[in-house]
Amino acid sequence: MSLQTKALVSVRWLTETLRAPGSNVRVLDASWFLPKLRRNAKSEFRARHIPRASFFDLDRCSDRSSPLDHMLPPAPVFAEFASRLGVCPDSHVVVYDRSEHGAFSSPRAWWMFRVFGHASVSVLDGGLEAWIREGQPVEEGKALKHEPTEFTAKLNRAWVKTYEDIVDNVESKTFQVVDARPAGRFRGTDPEPRDNTEPGHIPGSINIPFTSFLASSGLFLPPDQLKAIFQKAGVDLQKPLCVTCGSAVTACLTALAAYQCGHDEVSVYDGGWMEWYTRAAPEDVISEGRGKHR
Repeated sequence: MSLQTKALVSVRWLTETLRAPGSNVRVLDASWFLPKLRRNAKSEFRARHIPRASFFDLDRCSDRSSPLDHMLPPAPVFAEFASRLGVCPDSHVVVYDRSEHGAFSSPRAWWMFRVFGHASVSVLDGGLEAWIREGQPVEEGKALKHEPTEFTAKLNRAWVKTYEDIVDNVESKTFQVVDARPAGRFRGTDPEPRDNTEPGHIPGSINIPFTSFLASSGLFLPPDQLKAIFQKAGVDLQKPLCVTCGSAVTACLTALAAYQCGHDEVSVYDGGWMEWYTRAAPEDVISEGRGKHR
């Protein structure tokens, strides 16, 4: 990401920038919800969204051939998807979501643009909740259609970890692994939100629930407090870091928090716990609960 592009932008910054003549900002609603919540992000977008925003569908912008949820798509697929949203090579993309936490899925879209080479991308700090709280207008209906652009994408493979990478790392400990799921799921005492998956964690991984990085207002904590959270958990921000969660959504919020602390080379385990539980040997599913049985 260029030095001119902040990872987080405020409601005030966005409102002023959208009013500026010749603004190149493209606003994208990247809301996504766990299936068991029975919420339809696209329907909620049509009911209420930031004016001039488009909907970024994490499930559609994915590798549709994979049995896992919203895995990264091939670079040409991402390029076509961004092009249809009207994103140009010089666009400053601002993503947000409508989580009550203030951020949940929008950092996933932030990371996706970055991993495909588009540096000018930010997350709206506090999301739709902050936008409404500050008295800004919303609109309803479908997003405006855009003329396709000449957007190109190139995957930075160094920022994506595979199952095999994580298996090797259990022994080599080449990089730290931070799991963003709630503590109960990490420990194995609370259920996973997906069927056929028991809770637990990858051997040697460190748990920092993603909500730890957010204030009660939904805004991200300042960098000094973010650094303290990583330090307290035993994470060295001077060393390689990989983040994970259930399906690599809130993991990206942890990546953003690390970015705010100056660590801009964080990798993401794209398969997440969903893949690890499916493929790992029972002894590599660490759990205080049922664990995994052959």
